[in-house]
Amino acid sequence: MSWARIMVPLSGGEGDKAAIAAGAKLAEPFGAELACVYTPADVADVMPWMGEGFLGGVQTTALESLKEAAAAGERNARAAMDTITYEKRRFIALQTPVWAGLSAESRLSDVVVFNNDPSRGRGPLAEAFQQMVADEQRPVLIAREGFAVGGPVAVAWDGGKEASRAARLALPMLEKASRVVILAAPKATSRSFEPARLQAYYAARGVKADIDILPDSGDAAPLLLYAARKAEAQILVAGAFGHPRLQEFIFGGTTRTLLASDQPSLFLSH
Repeated sequence: MSWARIMVPLSGGEGDKAAIAAGAKLAEPFGAELACVYTPADVADVMPWMGEGFLGGVQTTALESLKEAAAAGERNARAAMDTITYEKRRFIALQTPVWAGLSAESRLSDVVVFNNDPSRGRGPLAEAFQQMVADEQRPVLIAREGFAVGGPVAVAWDGGKEASRAARLALPMLEKASRVVILAAPKATSRSFEPARLQAYYAARGVKADIDILPDSGDAAPLLLYAARKAEAQILVAGAFGHPRLQEFIFGGTTRTLLASDQPSLFLSH
């Protein structure tokens, strides 16, 4: 298996360079296209149109300011892309309706790359992150400091739909890993599952994986993070939003704890 297109949403802000660099690191081992997608604020979403196509003076001024900001952001995003030497890169500037364009680009991409801020609800790409994970159900990589392909990778698995989907979609990356370890916390869930089944799934596809059964009960997220550190994993593969999103928001949930952590980088799929 392989990946052919890695997508990186850009805002024109300071975080773009790091996100593009991480996207290039992910794309390079596969010779994949790196799609740098500039995602400006959508004028159609933020401007209060008045009457039948009529804009008052205040609205007109605000509209022009938004257009100028979008143009400046696009220049910054292009400049950030030009700081990397990866040749198979492509710049795409979305036009209104921006969210529809972002969805379309993501549906033809294998992985969508973000840095920490959007995944924690900060910055102009916070809604784009939610859109990619929860609405479009695209696999996303949250690249953190030291991100690289080829090191140890941990896979959190409980037999559920989200975790199993993430475990399958991450396979191209696992094929490049120096070590793969399956993390299972059976006492932290009411679900019955056999980690050896995922191990066999990987083995049939040429990936050797170890199994680490976590003995403690309680919140799964701290157990998984501890086990990932113990395995020296550079990336943790996990399902995202296994419970209804409102419940996750109110009660926290494993996903929110993983997103709040500093390490390792995360490969998530809903």
